[in-house]
Amino acid sequence: MSVMRLLVLSAVRQHGRAHGYQVRNDLEFWGAHEWSNAKPGSIYHALKQMAKEGLLLAHEVAPSTAGGPPRTEYELTEAGNATYLDLVRSFLRAHDQRIDVLTSAVGCVVDLPRAEAISLLKERVAKLEEWREEVLHHWTPRDPPAELGHIGEVMRLWVHNAESSAAWTRGLIERLEGGAYVMAGEGERSVDVLPEGAENPYA
Repeated sequence: MSVMRLLVLSAVRQHGRAHGYQVRNDLEFWGAHEWSNAKPGSIYHALKQMAKEGLLLAHEVAPSTAGGPPRTEYELTEAGNATYLDLVRSFLRAHDQRIDVLTSAVGCVVDLPRAEAISLLKERVAKLEEWREEVLHHWTPRDPPAELGHIGEVMRLWVHNAESSAAWTRGLIERLEGGAYVMAGEGERSVDVLPEGAENPYA
């Protein structure tokens, strides 16, 4: 649910105000329906639930000229914005989460100040290095008689993933330190959501 919250809050935040169909289109535009549990039912449920929790403000707007019930548009409250940024921070520094957690956070990293994003990513590298050392020194047998057979491949997988993930994170840190991307507080940047009425090429 946390990944869904981050994605939905991100879409609403970029629009300023958005209705459920817009948010659904944005998440499909981002490909989130392929790499996360972002399905139509869960998107609308997240919107309603976060409105109940005070993270989103719901506005009833007039129905379209084609008829139908009034449409609900949502915007972030102050608490919703704080929750959004807290999720980005916690997902960026986490080293032991599913790939959709990191994917969603990286997609939102530009909403943090540059120095803060770099600091959080350095925390992530440190935790990955600690995890690698723990696997090597406390989980992996050192002597051939204690080999775990094919189960040893699990340890090799964990070490490989820690090393490759740390290497990728160091690369992102280097790019951010080199001035890549327009981060929070650095000026205007393009939004990554579909304009009202725009056709979704990935729907």
